[in-house]
Amino acid sequence: MARERAKALLLDFDGVLRRWDPAVAADVEREYGLSEGVLTEIAMQWGRLQPVLTGQVSHADWVSSVADALAEPAGGPDRARAAVEQWQRYRGEVDTEVLDFVRKVRAAGIPVGLGTNATDLLDADLAALGLVGEFDVVVNSSTLGVHKPAPEYFQAACQALSTPPARVLFVDDEDWAVRGARAAGLSAHRWGGHADLRYLRAALDY
Repeated sequence: MARERAKALLLDFDGVLRRWDPAVAADVEREYGLSEGVLTEIAMQWGRLQPVLTGQVSHADWVSSVADALAEPAGGPDRARAAVEQWQRYRGEVDTEVLDFVRKVRAAGIPVGLGTNATDLLDADLAALGLVGEFDVVVNSSTLGVHKPAPEYFQAACQALSTPPARVLFVDDEDWAVRGARAAGLSAHRWGGHADLRYLRAALDY
């Protein structure tokens, strides 16, 4: 039996619409005598990351915990805080080709949601990157209290889009998120780059 064509798009943020230049963190690490990759390694430790992605702690608290963990290798708490603050000032870059795709999808009358595991800094990031108003809905894990790939996350996202799961196309660069979306009944595509836009246009038939 053929699957129904998608009538709404749910798009991941980091890795799809927002790109991060790894040189920024690398420059900070070199400046403060830190080992390569340590900022991301510490920040992304699941025991540290999960609470901020589900709204149990604030972005500011999460950043402070990263600085605390870096105090010894950075040469003291003041240097650690300075390093983390410098790293955090960079808020990524918008992939303009993906943003153009989002705008064209919405212009065709297809609702688009931003579906992301994010902290309470998301609204400020969207404003800083000029993305306010570019989506019909924003589904932030830290607001919901549950993160991808939990089925409850995708259920909430589909409700926000006023579209049943079978008619929502989800796009993410992480395989675990794609698998979670499919388990929740959505169509899902793992993002591999701009070459995928042709497929997505066909899937949405616009």
